[in-house]
Amino acid sequence: MTEETEAAEQHTHPAISVRGPGDGETITLGTTRMRVLEDGSHTGHRLAITESLLAPHTQGPPQHRHARHDEGFYILSGTVRFTVGNKDYDATTGTLVTVPPGTPHTFANPTDQPALMLSTFTPALYVQYFRDLRDLLADGRPLTPQANIDVMSRYATEPA
Repeated sequence: MTEETEAAEQHTHPAISVRGPGDGETITLGTTRMRVLEDGSHTGHRLAITESLLAPHTQGPPQHRHARHDEGFYILSGTVRFTVGNKDYDATTGTLVTVPPGTPHTFANPTDQPALMLSTFTPALYVQYFRDLRDLLADGRPLTPQANIDVMSRYATEPA
């Protein structure tokens, strides 16, 4: 195989990414623990995937809309309440919720049981939002609604 052929093959067939059950970056935001399974670094930033464990009675972020990315949520266990505008949807185990750009939404776990969900972000730009929130908390700053909105604004996201 020539160097040219080898380089072309590496370009068209990137290395796969494998995350085991204990692998991935962990981000804790209040009562939510997130595990970053793919931050976009292996997908050309086209796709990010996270797993989030929401403790019972976890309030989600303020209702918001994304200008540049889609989100998907697959409920692995428990119940997650999605609010889209003024309408609530209780998503139970096995439910998929997709949120296109521009759609106002939020989510919460209003139940007495934990909920586990898998989330996708296309493109992957929004994973850094969660890291920024973690860093804000680590610096001892409170996660006020305004602080959350300020961080959202860095990622083409605004309150609804």
